[in-house]
Amino acid sequence: MAVFQLGGHPVTIRGEEVGLSTGREAPGDIARTLACYHRIVGARVFDHSILEEMASSLDSSESQVGIINLLSDRAHPCQAIADLLTFRQVKGRLEGGIIAYVGDGNNVCRSLALAGVMAGMEIRVCSPTGYRLGESDIELIESHPAGSRTGGRLVLIDDPMQAADGAEAIYTDVWTSMGQEEEASERREAFKGFTVDEDLMSMAASDAVFMHCLPAHRSEEVSAEVIDGPASVVWRQAENRMHAMRGIFAWVVGAINDVDSNGWGVN
Repeated sequence: MAVFQLGGHPVTIRGEEVGLSTGREAPGDIARTLACYHRIVGARVFDHSILEEMASSLDSSESQVGIINLLSDRAHPCQAIADLLTFRQVKGRLEGGIIAYVGDGNNVCRSLALAGVMAGMEIRVCSPTGYRLGESDIELIESHPAGSRTGGRLVLIDDPMQAADGAEAIYTDVWTSMGQEEEASERREAFKGFTVDEDLMSMAASDAVFMHCLPAHRSEEVSAEVIDGPASVVWRQAENRMHAMRGIFAWVVGAINDVDSNGWGVN
């Protein structure tokens, strides 16, 4: 829909159709082939290295094509853009804002923390032992130069109640993501006490909102009373994924145009 609204023609291809999910064709070859026909290639994958191979395969002669991470096991940057857009809409600002993320230190958490710190926010992350952000994740987030300029910071907290104290938004994600189904029972045990319920929300600011990237499992990571209650902005988040993608596409094409006209490199 975002592509259509911008006047483009979206084409959807499943991984098995081009051999991406079966290993029949190299990711780099797929990217170079798609680059012959498209201005932007978005890929939703499990293995982040596939995206890296796709991006590195495009040499300078194909600089007019952008590769966008729609989701990988390492990061979910497009979701993070939608999350920050939602927070800014309901709070009127990003800089100085406080989001408490309570749950699995997964791809959503990594991207939210990085984007929030870059935007000058305080991102509190509270995860159980064994499911926390890795040392390399923490180093990347804390050392990003944008965070130094904006004053953003990452705060790691063990206790969900402490993490929620005074926060302007409480964010969570499913405890068991796709591909982790065999770990579901083990994860439910590990995440006991990390459910976002009315008691946890009561620790946050009086006008705090609840955020979730969806799909949600009521009575696991969030209670029905919270996700379906007045503080929930999850449906606004869902809509904002479309608006965020429209902005991302427009920015990517504009950045590519800068390369075309000025020979600038775009990171």
